[in-house]
Amino acid sequence: MNKTILIVEDNPANLMLATTVLEHAGYQVLSSETAADAIAKAMTEMPRLILMDIQLPGMSGLDATRQLKAEPATAGIPVIALTAFAMKGDDERILEAGCDGYIPKPFNYKDLLARVATMIGGAQEAPSP
Repeated sequence: MNKTILIVEDNPANLMLATTVLEHAGYQVLSSETAADAIAKAMTEMPRLILMDIQLPGMSGLDATRQLKAEPATAGIPVIALTAFAMKGDDERILEAGCDGYIPKPFNYKDLLARVATMIGGAQEAPSP
């Protein structure tokens, strides 16, 4: 089973944390720091899931998600928004853009693994940090 996850995150600390947690749980992790690079990687690598930061340099994560969902090749890849914007109404904007859910930042590693397992399955319990 494809257990590849693409993390789109421009903050090195957040990227390292998410990568470490997911790799320890047995997932393969790809990463991108920009939306444009994420779209290109999604088209070529066809990950099982995309974790998409909303605030990215250049194109936003929501715009990238709209493009991915408009492409037949990538439309079926679930996208979970990783966002520090957990204000009232943001969940509606995130879902309207085509995201399949969102995780507020800073995230709890157990919550991240639970959400990923719900979306694609195959997670193992990560060791405590």
